[in-house]
Amino acid sequence: MPLSNNPTQCSATEMAAMIRNRAISPIELIEAHLGRIEDLNPLLNAFECLDAKGALEQARAAQHALADGRAVGPLHGVPITIKSSIDVAGLPTPSGSRLRAGHVAAADAPLVARLKAAGAIVLGNTNAPEMLMAYETDNLLQGRTNNPWALDRTPGGSSGGESAAIAAGLSAAGVGSDGGGSIRVPAHYTGICGLKPTPGRIPGTGHYPPPVGPFALIGVVGPMARTVADLKLMFEVMAGPDDGDSMAAPAPVRQVGESELRGLCVGYFEDDGHTPVTPETRAAVRAAAAALTEAGLRVQPFRPDGLERARQFWWVFFGLAGAFVLGPALAGHEEELSPILKEFTGIVAAEPPLTAERLMNAWIARDELRARFLAQMSEFPVLVCPVCSIPAFRHGEREWRVEGRAVRYLRDPDVFTYSQWFNLLGNPAVVVPVGRSSEGLPIGVQVVGRPYEEELILAVAAEIEKRCGGWQAPPLSVQRSQ
Repeated sequence: MPLSNNPTQCSATEMAAMIRNRAISPIELIEAHLGRIEDLNPLLNAFECLDAKGALEQARAAQHALADGRAVGPLHGVPITIKSSIDVAGLPTPSGSRLRAGHVAAADAPLVARLKAAGAIVLGNTNAPEMLMAYETDNLLQGRTNNPWALDRTPGGSSGGESAAIAAGLSAAGVGSDGGGSIRVPAHYTGICGLKPTPGRIPGTGHYPPPVGPFALIGVVGPMARTVADLKLMFEVMAGPDDGDSMAAPAPVRQVGESELRGLCVGYFEDDGHTPVTPETRAAVRAAAAALTEAGLRVQPFRPDGLERARQFWWVFFGLAGAFVLGPALAGHEEELSPILKEFTGIVAAEPPLTAERLMNAWIARDELRARFLAQMSEFPVLVCPVCSIPAFRHGEREWRVEGRAVRYLRDPDVFTYSQWFNLLGNPAVVVPVGRSSEGLPIGVQVVGRPYEEELILAVAAEIEKRCGGWQAPPLSVQRSQ
């Protein structure tokens, strides 16, 4: 189907240009997406709350602004979605939990206000696992979200509703959050792009759980989209400090030119020597490395030291300290919790209790490990590696055989460790689609940089995307477009 007849398959950047050039009106674009949602969301269950009336009102206002000749922002008229853990004024923000079912945001989170000021139209918010504590999206409040590449598979978590909506063309782009891969794993599972920024680069103010304590150290909010160019545009709109985020830093957005990329030294590794990955994952990393070599970058095999220790410390902050932070909200409500959250709390309960001494020892060791890791990155300021050991798994699976070994869900060896390291260490990371599994499922690679160098890794990811094909419409999306 020609793009003019199917605008939901265009990138957010293309949509914005089409609106500015009067090739399509904001109302027509929103109506096309609402039709797409009506058709596909019953199969995917990506949305927590769809605000069709509000989106059409915003579209009419956007159309009047164009007719009046007023200046418009870079996302004028572009439909987006927001993960249901982030405040959008007037929308429920339950973070997948019955315990927050009555919570409605009174005001926009700063990042949402910035997107709206740039002209974006919020269609609604998307489904997430309860309290965001899972790598698949299912809860007792809204139910299970399915992957548009295969409905019997998960789109990942915790930003699974967001990734499913964007991949299937229900939304042009959106915002997720990431404390251990929750933007990157869903992007990898659904064949889209995602950016985990440096903590504080995009304000987490207005997110639940709030960016305090351990969540401030490892948790971030960031853009998800079908192209790297869209990630870059969303990042530039959202970036900037806010007093509500304790990690905020006044790092101005900059542009990266071709001269900066030429000769840049990139290290890549196919596995960490501890947790095996599928053959197709290895092939995707090699393809990304070859693409960067073709682009004129200096690419060498390189595997940093200390990665397994990083995963162990990450679990102290995400698993043990995270459970401590959420404990008061969950206490006395055990029977109301989703099975996946009960599973998470059970894994935590099997651990020795978190003591102040253990937390402080982990914090000090983390800082020492981070210093050594960044010293290694002085030679290789950009790394390319897997996102996850496996492609999207079937709903409810908890163990897999990879290269003859068992890998597991949140247990050593953990299939998600490839994403968890960089939350612990504070590195920004971009996921870009590169390959396919033997079953035709998407496989992304991860491009990792030094703190506050989002612009550089986005430029590197764009070179991979250019040479490896980038986003492709999932089968469900193509079938419904014909």
